[in-house]
Amino acid sequence: MPKIVDAEARRQEVVRAVFRIIASDGLERASLREVADEAGLAVGSVRHYFASSDELLVFSFGAVIDRIAGRLESALAEVEQEVLGTPEQDAAVLNLLGQLLPLDEELAVDACVWMAFRHAARIKPVLAPEAERSHRAVAAIVGRLILLLNPAQADHQQNLVTEAERLLATMDGLSIHALLQPEWMTAEVCSDVLTAHLRSLREQAAP
Repeated sequence: MPKIVDAEARRQEVVRAVFRIIASDGLERASLREVADEAGLAVGSVRHYFASSDELLVFSFGAVIDRIAGRLESALAEVEQEVLGTPEQDAAVLNLLGQLLPLDEELAVDACVWMAFRHAARIKPVLAPEAERSHRAVAAIVGRLILLLNPAQADHQQNLVTEAERLLATMDGLSIHALLQPEWMTAEVCSDVLTAHLRSLREQAAP
């Protein structure tokens, strides 16, 4: 009997190969042939699921967005379960923000891949829709987080947008520094920066 292949499982196998290539050698190397070699597949097998490199890259970009957004949603649910202003909620907030940082091998790969795709979208129009979706998805979760920490922001939409972008910029900066200077920007340093930022949000919420 011919071997039955789970199409979705094979796509995810190919996507994981894309992630490994980007994390080790950069997005420019993620051609169909290179990805096929990395996945241990024939090029024809990869083409069965992705007609072109662009189609593969768009799908892979969407996959990393969904992975990150899914982790953030789960972490946000944990924040919502804790009492406002307690150490337990602070820990849950730090856990949520940590999902955007390269604090372990899995998170580092996702952060590297996500950043590479976002940068590439500037010059590759085919990636632009996913880049827009990426920003909106993460910004929406960050906005909800800020409302949890400071409910009064609901009456000040512009302030909410400003605080969300401020936090996103902080996270992007930390992620870039941690990827480029991991010996200096350690998990402990990242945590210290996030704790200081969280403290500033708490102070804004204080009457």
